[in-house]
Amino acid sequence: MSHSSIRWKLTAPFANEELVSEALAPFRDQVVIATKFGFKIDPKAERTLAGVDGPPEHIREVAEASLKRLKTDVIELFYQHRVDPNVPIEDVAGTVKDLIQQGKVRHFGLSEAGVPAIRRAHKVQPVTALQSEYSLWWREPEAEIIPTLEELGIGFVPFSPLGKGFLTGAIILDTKFEKNDFRNVVPRFTAENRKANQPLVDVLGRFAKQKKATPAQIALAWLLAQKPWIVPIPGTTKLSRLEENLRALAIELTSDDLSQIDNVASKIPVQGERYPESFQKLVNR
Repeated sequence: MSHSSIRWKLTAPFANEELVSEALAPFRDQVVIATKFGFKIDPKAERTLAGVDGPPEHIREVAEASLKRLKTDVIELFYQHRVDPNVPIEDVAGTVKDLIQQGKVRHFGLSEAGVPAIRRAHKVQPVTALQSEYSLWWREPEAEIIPTLEELGIGFVPFSPLGKGFLTGAIILDTKFEKNDFRNVVPRFTAENRKANQPLVDVLGRFAKQKKATPAQIALAWLLAQKPWIVPIPGTTKLSRLEENLRALAIELTSDDLSQIDNVASKIPVQGERYPESFQKLVNR
């Protein structure tokens, strides 16, 4: 593939599925592919969202379109990107159940769903995984979400396990984000809040030195140590960062390490909302 075609694909809508298809074609029988439905997306502009969209007919349309772009016969894990308050979650689960019975989907997932929605959906079609934010600087799932998942036997796939990059220590007070970077509008990333939240990164840095690791690796190792059914998904655009993240698997945090991290982190109240106000209504329904 030429560099020019790569640039074109990265700016075209739904390019990720096409790139995944091309990259994984030689290894298709060795991998699990997960993708999502549930957002209205402007087909003329990448990542331009126009609200949630969860009616059964839309779910079926997205499934067919994703199968075509992925050049595959089945989607192993099909997530609802966000719960649609205008569509009963039972209808959503029932539609995915139909797709599973048709052999087009293997497993049903939810993203950023609250406990009531998880329980209602699970009664219709067992939920395999929940994808929601969880990290040392967003521990809200520990109150109700994680106990519910453990009770129902649902896996947890934390996104932003590195706090959208903040827990790596690479983001400092005067860091400037690119114009289209979402973090420009996230309250937690204002200069004032970055300064207030820096002590949490300092804690990770101290443990990283003890373990001869990086702060990112300690943050990931902490997550992996919480439950055996937690699988974090750190995002990166650099091979070196991917390799760094993978090395977190070799880091063992003892019960004493975990107690020390929890003890220190609990005394550092994280400042700033994790989403701008306009996004808050899309989570934990």
